[in-house]
Amino acid sequence: MNGYGNGNITLRLARDENFEGIWPILRSVIRAGETYAIDPQISRDGAFDLWMQSPRATYVAEVGGEILGTYYIKTNHAGGGAHVCTCDYLVAEAARGQGLAAWMCEHSQAEALKLGYRAMQYNLVLSTNTHAVHLSHKLGFDTVGRLPTAFDHPKMGLIDALVMYKWLEF
Repeated sequence: MNGYGNGNITLRLARDENFEGIWPILRSVIRAGETYAIDPQISRDGAFDLWMQSPRATYVAEVGGEILGTYYIKTNHAGGGAHVCTCDYLVAEAARGQGLAAWMCEHSQAEALKLGYRAMQYNLVLSTNTHAVHLSHKLGFDTVGRLPTAFDHPKMGLIDALVMYKWLEF
């Protein structure tokens, strides 16, 4: 993705002050409770820790200082599993359907390799999130497991979640 609209989009490491632009996107997605297993009532401080402090790296996608998307990379498990990372991605509602999620996912794989990870795993991709499932498959992830009724969706009730995995080393 070389540009967004009439301007150029930048994808870079986030700084703490960027949370002002990340929080509205994060809050909207979390409060809906339809895609992430995060407490919908998480506080702003809790969300800051989750998105900015706990991950190994957090990135923002922006145009002219406006944050349109964000993702983080963190180690999925310690010890013998520390070579596997996980990521979560968010795109502002106004920027959806423009290819930004795909670009961030591709970027995250390259960054993960730079950080020394050898594989990426998504632990809980909701089966009803067909866009995320399709995009993950398109970008080379395999569905390696199905967790029956693992997520209590606010509109659909208990739904399945998928575990998706991709080996990154070539």
